[in-house]
Amino acid sequence: MVYASFDELEAAVMKKARKSRVAVVEAADGHVLEAVRHATDAGLVEPLLFGNRKNIVDNLERLGLAADAYEVVETTEPIESAVQAGIAVKEGRADFLLKGLIQTGVLLKGLFREETGFRTGRLISHMNIVQVASYPKLLALCDAAINIAPDLEQKRVIIQNSVDALNRMGIDMPKVAVLASSENVSEKMPETLDAAKLKEMNENGLITNCVVDGPLSFDLAVSPEAAETKGYCSPVAGDADLLVCPNIVSANVLIKCLRHMAHALTAGIAVGGRVPVVLNSRAASAEDKFRTMVLAASAAG
Repeated sequence: MVYASFDELEAAVMKKARKSRVAVVEAADGHVLEAVRHATDAGLVEPLLFGNRKNIVDNLERLGLAADAYEVVETTEPIESAVQAGIAVKEGRADFLLKGLIQTGVLLKGLFREETGFRTGRLISHMNIVQVASYPKLLALCDAAINIAPDLEQKRVIIQNSVDALNRMGIDMPKVAVLASSENVSEKMPETLDAAKLKEMNENGLITNCVVDGPLSFDLAVSPEAAETKGYCSPVAGDADLLVCPNIVSANVLIKCLRHMAHALTAGIAVGGRVPVVLNSRAASAEDKFRTMVLAASAAG
């Protein structure tokens, strides 16, 4: 399955047998609750709110919602909210998590407590989805937010985390482009050596349910014309579903260039845990948060 836009992804999510259940960690935030209301009214989610009940209710009422509009779980401090939300996931009461008024480090520290069962033994990584007018389908990108300078094994897990999420979204055998500045392997450029090894890992069954090629320059990954001009023959070239950047700097620069210069729509989630986690900044608009909830609901399977 290929999605041309977030609208198509949203339509597919809405066809699911039941609404996704979202656990909102430290939900006493007007922007977050506005996004939750939008998602709830659209029929996307059923919310479960964690935090100080009075503060949550005050924010609900400021939005014109009844105090009992959504289920609220009272907690006394942010890390308790994170732990209790993780336990809700473990008990099957939530399909994905949404960061509210809590620092990302505190959220993850709480989720990583043993009693939550959130950790799967894998590295936690980040995946963005991008909708850009010049590309015919949604494009995934990793890792622009969590892992700073991943080594070869970490890159393998980062790829598998994203591939597994794409598979749950209905994207079978995604085409993975491991990016570098050139398609040529050179000892002077370690990222090209890693890319070649990751391709070999895929061929040997160590990275599954996808097709990996690399090293590939960005133009080869997304432009059929560039691949044809350079005479580069590959099932991935010009048709990538997932771009894998060498490090957080290159990934972060690329996603921000697409967002601010190419006016791309973006959404990002943390993957590798028991369920996806939405880590939008507080400054993100309600529309951005809603789009990311659509992604998380889809990636939750």
